[in-house]
Amino acid sequence: MAIDEKELIQNAQRGDVAAYEKLIYRYDRHILSIAASYVNDPDDAKDIYQDVLLRVYKGLPKFQMQSEFSTWLYRITTNVCLTYKAQSKRRAHVSLDKEFEHDDEDSHTLLDTLADDSATDQQLLDTEIRMQVESAMKHLSPQQKMVFTLRHYQGYKLKEIAKIMDCAEGTVKKYLFTATQRMREQLKDIYE
Repeated sequence: MAIDEKELIQNAQRGDVAAYEKLIYRYDRHILSIAASYVNDPDDAKDIYQDVLLRVYKGLPKFQMQSEFSTWLYRITTNVCLTYKAQSKRRAHVSLDKEFEHDDEDSHTLLDTLADDSATDQQLLDTEIRMQVESAMKHLSPQQKMVFTLRHYQGYKLKEIAKIMDCAEGTVKKYLFTATQRMREQLKDIYE
């Protein structure tokens, strides 16, 4: 843990809001990225992000620096994601009027994309595949989905995922194996 990060943590634990903000600023994009990869909905990801920040703020006085701050923070993030998904009663569907943002920050609806004559076949194929992958991920347990997300979308190693999820590396391997098998089964029409 870097000296200045340790100082930020200690100052934030004493109630220094500016230190807390500097500390969180280092990780906020990654928190949001994990949440967005897990729930596939920008509004839900923002809700998770806010919940994580609140839990970190409340739990920071109890953080004893026995692990890396990032590990502790990502463990909270994964727990909030798992809890959020378990409590979510909404049905997952994609509305044709739902707005999506592109990398160039233009927003559009799925209906616009489908109606747009300039959309290439490849873009439509990519969108269809992405939707099928998201749909297949709904068949995973929350833990399997989290491991799959952390490994394939965030690029974490199995040992890092075990620390983040506070479980044995063997458990992570089992979740990942099962998730991969289920994803293959759900997506067999794509690659056959």
